[in-house]
Amino acid sequence: MLDVRRLRLLRDLARLGTIAAVAEAHTYSASAVSQQLAALQREAGVELLERTGRRVTLTPAGVSLVEHAETVLAALEAASATLAAARSGLRGTVRIGAFPTAMRTLLPAALVALARDRPSLDLMVRELDPVDMPDALRDRSLDVALLHDYDLAPVAPDPTVDSEPLLDETVFLAVPAAMPGGSGGGPVAAFRDADWILGAPGTLCHTVAVRTCQAAGYTPRTRHHTDDFTAVLALVAAGLGVALVPGLGAVSPPGGVRLIPLPTTRRTRIAYRRGAGGHPAVAACVAAIRSATEDYLSASAPSS
Repeated sequence: MLDVRRLRLLRDLARLGTIAAVAEAHTYSASAVSQQLAALQREAGVELLERTGRRVTLTPAGVSLVEHAETVLAALEAASATLAAARSGLRGTVRIGAFPTAMRTLLPAALVALARDRPSLDLMVRELDPVDMPDALRDRSLDVALLHDYDLAPVAPDPTVDSEPLLDETVFLAVPAAMPGGSGGGPVAAFRDADWILGAPGTLCHTVAVRTCQAAGYTPRTRHHTDDFTAVLALVAAGLGVALVPGLGAVSPPGGVRLIPLPTTRRTRIAYRRGAGGHPAVAACVAAIRSATEDYLSASAPSS
């Protein structure tokens, strides 16, 4: 019989690439991880790993076993969810991760509703960049997460995570109200000579801004970097540059900012470990977040 804990280590080796990275993720020593993987290889009765220079890589049998491991781990999540549903009462700790604009706009009302309707749940919230959330779900430091990507920079589905759509937002070009744009080629092309305010290199927001400008025929002249949309809009209002801002980040912009809607969308999803969607605590959180989002959209919709 294959040990599930060792299967998880093999799965993480396929994802992280090195034994040292797996050891760090699990707070083990590298030698302990190597010993556990060697034990798994003995259980399997076939070579799962091979040396390539100084690195360890998976053999074809190891790759196949990782695919089965994903199914096994998801089935265990589903089994735990079924048992939790059979127990009386809804209790326990739920760790929720969200990106900053969702923390400010969508999550507070959901947390208030959960505290009122599900008082036995111990809710813990953590602000995290969406690119880090699948890892946090896998290592169980999160149970529910709000993730996003953009239609210009889609994120490949993660086989360890289930998700469902929550919200699509328009992305705006934020420009100083007094700043004239150039002529022709669309709104982004009109500001090819402006200074740009971008997120930190490597973030999804940075990638989307660069791709948007490249689609308009130029590379943005980056002057400032910040990942805080409140700070972005303050810089724009001060006449220090232009920027892309998603709908949740453009709530109540300061005076002196003009928002130009673009044909670009940011897409938010609610995510949880594969197989965990039937867990009552996860389902309660998903329902509360969805209801809070619907209320937020209704309140912010323009009146007719």
